[in-house]
Amino acid sequence: MKKIFLAVAAACSLCSCSQQQPVTVTVTNPLAIDRSGEMVEVSMAEISSKLQLPDTAQVIVLDENDLEVPYQVTYNDMLIFPTSVKSSSTATYTIKPGNPKPVDVISCGRVYPERVDDIAWENDRAAYRAYGPALQATGEKAYGYDVFTKRVPEPVVEDRYDGELNRNISYHVDHGNGMDVYAVGPTLGGGAAALFPDSTIAYPYCWKECEVLDNGPLRFTAKLVYNPLVIKGDSNVVETRVISLDKGSQLNKTVISYTDLKEVTPIVAGIVIHKENPTGYSFDSNAGYIAYADSTQNPRNNNGVIYVGAVFPASLNAAKAQLFPEAERKEHGGALGHVLGISDYEPGTEYVYYWGSGWSKYGFAADTEWTKYLENFAQQVRNPLTVTVK
Repeated sequence: MKKIFLAVAAACSLCSCSQQQPVTVTVTNPLAIDRSGEMVEVSMAEISSKLQLPDTAQVIVLDENDLEVPYQVTYNDMLIFPTSVKSSSTATYTIKPGNPKPVDVISCGRVYPERVDDIAWENDRAAYRAYGPALQATGEKAYGYDVFTKRVPEPVVEDRYDGELNRNISYHVDHGNGMDVYAVGPTLGGGAAALFPDSTIAYPYCWKECEVLDNGPLRFTAKLVYNPLVIKGDSNVVETRVISLDKGSQLNKTVISYTDLKEVTPIVAGIVIHKENPTGYSFDSNAGYIAYADSTQNPRNNNGVIYVGAVFPASLNAAKAQLFPEAERKEHGGALGHVLGISDYEPGTEYVYYWGSGWSKYGFAADTEWTKYLENFAQQVRNPLTVTVK
């Protein structure tokens, strides 16, 4: 497995810092549920200032048992590391100068121009892709996110694309680590968002510009900018998405903003409903989630069930299933409709939500387990860990 060496500091730099007191990070869990693997963020600039570190120096993160914890410094200069905190409890971590151990790359991805400009990414739980301008140029309509199932923790997407494109090995077949067996088509797919004026989805098409901001080892982040939309009287509405996926999480955090949108406008996050399981959706606007059990494109092929969901930190206006009129289903690839979480977008703000998937062959034996995961996740994002740096 590929590893990242977070860098080796010069010995003289470390010696100059060795007398500094270490920084203590206290993480408090306000919920009556255990929280494990959740990423904590602290300012790297603040850490460097408190430790009086030169630019070339590095740090190590230690838990309460003095065991080293892997970390990553993100594009926006945040030091992130996974934490484990018991219910209604506190955990303490120490950050001090030192040479960190190499870290396995878990969350990663890239743009695949060789496959019509897909951007595909993954962590140890699942993989995803969003379609790019080369696909749009073909005329194929694929608006939403695609889901690649996986059932091994190590990265697999690079090898899947290589097998599909160069070695005649189909990634639509499970060769032991998962496969692509999810249908997107002209829908929101596995959790894409869209403006919702007059209760009509204003589908974004494929991204126009893409920038990878973080590429592991613990977090993948990409910024996608879309082509202008016409929303009521506004003719140059441009959407920007920043998507991040952390090690251990089933869900991607997504931050959406729009330019040149003048009025408060409804916004939805949606999951496509397929004919193979017409009633397999659920939602709870108060708890803050929507869910769907997707039976995959060929349920008789023992593909398992792909559980798809979205979670909302802010209160929803509503959650519901919205079905296409029967006459329109053909233009949506035969899909029946969407299960939607509906909010309002205020111009000049950011809309934040989470979306992602699980698989019946990798950790979720039933839809009840999936909805419980979403319920707990919603509680966590609505009751974030409290982080204090001393």
